[in-house]
Amino acid sequence: MQQELKEVAQEKAKGFIEWAQEIFSYSLVSLGESKLTIGLILTLIISFVALFIITEWIRRLLVNKVLTRYQIESGTRSSIGMIVKYILVMAGIFSILQTNGVDLSAFGILAGALGVGIGFGLQNITNNFISGLIILFEQPIKVGDRIEVGDVSGDVIKISARSTTIVTNDNITIIVPNSQFIDSPVINWSHNDRNIRFNFPVGVSYKEDPEKVKAILIEAAKENSGVLSTPAPDVLFDSYGDNSINFILRVWSSEYINRPKVLKSQLYYAVFKKFGEQGIEIPFPQRDLHLKSGFDKLEN
Repeated sequence: MQQELKEVAQEKAKGFIEWAQEIFSYSLVSLGESKLTIGLILTLIISFVALFIITEWIRRLLVNKVLTRYQIESGTRSSIGMIVKYILVMAGIFSILQTNGVDLSAFGILAGALGVGIGFGLQNITNNFISGLIILFEQPIKVGDRIEVGDVSGDVIKISARSTTIVTNDNITIIVPNSQFIDSPVINWSHNDRNIRFNFPVGVSYKEDPEKVKAILIEAAKENSGVLSTPAPDVLFDSYGDNSINFILRVWSSEYINRPKVLKSQLYYAVFKKFGEQGIEIPFPQRDLHLKSGFDKLEN
């Protein structure tokens, strides 16, 4: 009895295997001399998923483990990691297709059709992809840079194939197409280094001593921990205004590169306090009104 049950089970298992083989070998479409079967499609899907997982793991290993041993900036490490990932993905795709016997010559037709599609509907996607490659190779911007492009200002946190992710001071994430960095002027505050000079205008009354004002401004700047001592802060006598003599307080900072308004506020608070203590007058617009004669005639 047990032997018969065993044979029945084996027959069912054999039948299931044969049914599965028929399903997996069922041809859906032909590409040249190759036939895309259900089994081949499943194999390709699993292989591609594994390829992207492995290449992403290699990218992170390269950026976070290998390149950290050398004196390479974080933005440059990220660019190298993305370039290596793209190369591995392209090589892996062709390797998987060839290993599974897919006729690559048949993709010439698909490539032609794709070219037509690019010409009509995929221009922006292709433009952004190529722009992303240019950004990764030339590195006009890198991860960690403080940039301004158009009306967007913030820190670069990610550069992908199609777009670049920027986080503003308000913690708002903005996705900017890569082509905008190629076609539009971009201000990169930290392209060379993170030492930036800021210029803050200050006006005082005409009756004040310019040398005294200069000393107060420099003193306020030196007392701020965010202002660099080298290069030292300085003051320019800028202009004679309508109501004030105008100075420019120039300071260098690396800490407030992404928060210039915070540094400006701190210095203005300090300057206002010191001006009050020293009796320095901050002027306000004044106008003299001159009335022409003739009002007597109107009264009569």
